[in-house]
Amino acid sequence: MSQGNNYPKLHNAMWPGLVGKGSPGAEACIDLDTMLDLTAKAQLNGTKFDGVDLFLFDPHTSIDISDDDLKQLADKIRGKGFVVGSVVAPVWPPTGGGSAMGGLEDRKKFAEQVRKACRIARKLRDLGVRPYGVVRIDSACGPSDWAKDPVGNTRRIAETFKEACTVAESFGERLAAEGEICWGAMHSWREMVKLLEAVGRPKTLGFQADMAHTLLYTLGYNAPEDALLPQGFDWKDESKLQEALKQLTAALRPWTIDFHVAQNDATVKGSGSHDKTGRHCLATDPNGKLNIPRDAGHWLRDEKGNVTKAFKHICWDGCMFPNAVMMKQQTWNDILSAMVAVRNAHGWRE
Repeated sequence: MSQGNNYPKLHNAMWPGLVGKGSPGAEACIDLDTMLDLTAKAQLNGTKFDGVDLFLFDPHTSIDISDDDLKQLADKIRGKGFVVGSVVAPVWPPTGGGSAMGGLEDRKKFAEQVRKACRIARKLRDLGVRPYGVVRIDSACGPSDWAKDPVGNTRRIAETFKEACTVAESFGERLAAEGEICWGAMHSWREMVKLLEAVGRPKTLGFQADMAHTLLYTLGYNAPEDALLPQGFDWKDESKLQEALKQLTAALRPWTIDFHVAQNDATVKGSGSHDKTGRHCLATDPNGKLNIPRDAGHWLRDEKGNVTKAFKHICWDGCMFPNAVMMKQQTWNDILSAMVAVRNAHGWRE
């Protein structure tokens, strides 16, 4: 492994303090200040996180935040020794957006949330606290509704995404579509590629890969016809897993412009208002099916084994961990250790 790399930069996601939390029957949200503090205190032999990725939604960061409050947020993040990387646009109906395959009003709401997110992203860039990163989106609709008219709905989502691309370009931003089994037309690796090709704006719209979610692609959750591993797969068969990951990443890596390091135990989970999706596990979870530093290489290196340098930071995503786990400092030290291992194995110096 190559030691001493300083790229990609290591970020922690702030949205695990919100996703699956705050609704009736779910745990309370964890506020942004607490998430920043836990991230800032994490360290491994003097190495610390370089930055954070943000969810642009209350109670963390309002999508309608004022310029003055944005400057205060930038100063707070800079004061922790961090920069901001990617930001998540709240494009879903419950957060003020609308389904990308919905009617005209829904699609207008979707585009407006993208516009607001790009405004914030650009402002943070102008304030000098955001040197890289993208604006994350998804289709804001479920696979079952999409399946009622696969061809027509993918076409409609592509048209919405094209409009979103035009919005993003006006702010000098790029969009990344999050590959996750709970989003219609994005619930399968094959359908995800079809959607990206249908939009046809590779300079503006790319793919966000999350190791926990993309593992579910290989198993065919919500799309059995696209499974790359057989039912009842024996996880001791490392060679078959590696072949599946190679096929998956060969299709999606050329589109990938944002990357989440994560662990998964090959099961699904949902909590609060969040639909069932890939279960994020602790980096040290004995039931995790991924060898994190090895399997991250499928995304960070090309088919010839060369580091792609396709993005300047990587981010840890640990959605839906229990609050008791998230409030333990050791949790974040272990996560940082996994991130450092990925950078040691597949990073570079600049």
